[in-house]
Amino acid sequence: MKFGVVVFPGSNCDHDMQHALQNDLNKEVRMLWHKDKSLDGFTTEDCIVLPGGFSFGDYLRCGAIARFSPMMQSVIDFAGKGGKVLGVCNGFQILCESHLLPGVLTMNAHRQFVCKNNYLKAPGGEPLLIPVAHGDGRFQADEKTLDDLEANNQVLFYYCDDKGNVVDDANPNGAIRNIAGIRNKEGNVFGMMPHPERAVSATLGNVDGKKVFEMLGLL
Repeated sequence: MKFGVVVFPGSNCDHDMQHALQNDLNKEVRMLWHKDKSLDGFTTEDCIVLPGGFSFGDYLRCGAIARFSPMMQSVIDFAGKGGKVLGVCNGFQILCESHLLPGVLTMNAHRQFVCKNNYLKAPGGEPLLIPVAHGDGRFQADEKTLDDLEANNQVLFYYCDDKGNVVDDANPNGAIRNIAGIRNKEGNVFGMMPHPERAVSATLGNVDGKKVFEMLGLL
């Protein structure tokens, strides 16, 4: 599997993602400029990544302008054919704006930017310590959508404490039902607010992010 990392004006985690995938996880990586359209050389066995940052300055709504970049139409088509797509932080916001994932990411409930290590867990899994850094990370959707996500096993991760308890105190942004990440029904499009690429290097003292990539089937 090789990875393509899309670069938008305002992306600031694109090279973090490239470094993590290429140097720490030994994957082939190509950087993709948002104004280009070509995904030549990529197959549905590969993965396109929408990294974190502040695409187009987060004007209008986070991800709302990036959704119309030429590359995004190619990414939407790629996902429709079964190709894997991962959106992290701003990338998650872009996936929701593109309707590749349901719901929306809104301003944190406490109205402040949050930047810290935070625990999350997959349903039935162990707690993993993964950094978060966002001001608009509060996942919201209507009750039916939320019920469907949980019934269809589309919730990837919940915010939790260090014991794995899904509690309000462990929620960094007020996300509904403590949801930190979701996938589409087909299981090939993934979105999450926490940054697994910031937790894959032993030099940083935390490799829990590698477990995230493994759980998503990307390693």
